[in-house]
Amino acid sequence: MGRSRQKPLLENVVISDIAAEGKAIARLGGMVVFVSDCVPGDIVDVQIIRKRKRFMEGFPVRYHSYSLNRAVPFCSHFGLCGGCKWQHLPYADQLISKQKWVADSMERIGKVEVGLINPIIGSEKLTGYRNKLEFTFSNNRWLTNAEIESGNSLPERRALGFHIPGKFDKVLDIDHCYLQPEPSNRIRNFVRKYAIDHNLDFFDIVRKDGFLRNLIIRNTLSGDVMVIVSFYRDDRNEINKLLQAVILEFPVITSLGYVINPKANDTLNDLEIVNFSGHDHLLEFMENLKFRISPKSFFQTNTEQAYRLYSITREFAALTGGETVYDLYTGTGTIALFLAAGCKKIIGIESAPEAIDDANRNADLNGIDNASFFVGDMREMLNESFFQRYGYPDVLVTDPPRTGMHEDVIKAILAAGPRRIVYVSCNPATQARDIQLLSVRYRVLRCQPVDMFPYTHHVENVALLSRAEEL
Repeated sequence: MGRSRQKPLLENVVISDIAAEGKAIARLGGMVVFVSDCVPGDIVDVQIIRKRKRFMEGFPVRYHSYSLNRAVPFCSHFGLCGGCKWQHLPYADQLISKQKWVADSMERIGKVEVGLINPIIGSEKLTGYRNKLEFTFSNNRWLTNAEIESGNSLPERRALGFHIPGKFDKVLDIDHCYLQPEPSNRIRNFVRKYAIDHNLDFFDIVRKDGFLRNLIIRNTLSGDVMVIVSFYRDDRNEINKLLQAVILEFPVITSLGYVINPKANDTLNDLEIVNFSGHDHLLEFMENLKFRISPKSFFQTNTEQAYRLYSITREFAALTGGETVYDLYTGTGTIALFLAAGCKKIIGIESAPEAIDDANRNADLNGIDNASFFVGDMREMLNESFFQRYGYPDVLVTDPPRTGMHEDVIKAILAAGPRRIVYVSCNPATQARDIQLLSVRYRVLRCQPVDMFPYTHHVENVALLSRAEEL
């Protein structure tokens, strides 16, 4: 049997930049080296784990010197849980990298000219900005190297926390998470302690067995809290005792529910969520609008930045009152309802029936009667017959998933020919690819990056496109 070639160890590598997807970059000759856990200015030895013709990937095994611009991570779980990977990078530098990613995507991937890329809008809250977190119960807690090397008897192995990146069967026990405001940490820690004290089974992810499976915590800006506990088995006695203990300890909880999930995966969309105490939903407010958030609802997880994102979308749409507006990938209709007051009618299309149910409920809740929502595959729905029946769009808003829009959808948009397109994206790379296809008929006037997730490489970008003949 032949021996595999050992990957090289590169010494005294100077980190020079940050890549689009968040890793650091070094350049050696004509080779780009992507390195995890570094910031520009670090000098490190890098163990290469992947080598290709034009680039290599690796991780630092020794730091010769740290960058003067390196920040001190504030979370004890930094480097293990997989979230907030940029805690070692000052926030101002994070914003610079995200702005650069948007500009580079348009220039290199889209190969399109942009009239103006506005300075990125940063988040006022750097911690406590998320309105939803989901934690996983596991009977096989991830052990740190220090715990393993100590030689002591193994500590408590039950965990309630986040999956280790790349390790589907390992969960890091979380003591304090800075992503969500209190009482999130207190609720999670109480539930874990109660479960251990009462010897409840934590889920075995490999064998697919156990009792406690997931814990979901949601909150609103006004302080309302929703808690959903997912169980693998329907042990009604233990479920009642646990939930009664939770509601007694945290009367601030306004919605408490549970779900029995005996499936191989954690998705809840096809399962009944039982309301145990309080309301079966939360209400979030933006300007004069109310949004009903049920346990399965999608809602942007940074509410305050979502408001800025929707406000920019409204500004770019530049509605005058007489337009027919299409909102593609409308989700629960938040953008559509945000725009409804400024147009003649708005049409939202989405593939998830549950999301459309929420959109219709939110329209009724706000007394909005000029919004219509349709459920179906975007490629099949968006066609000449649909346009003739419901009207051609004057303005089209699209907010697709990270993968962007299917080419058939882009062809349908080109055929419909709206005067303006407002493209909201959580992935500037696929957004730029789609805009290149639209560039046969449209020009990009402006882009507005928005930081929804501090301490991560993710960035939202809103692009305004105008039909070429309108310019």
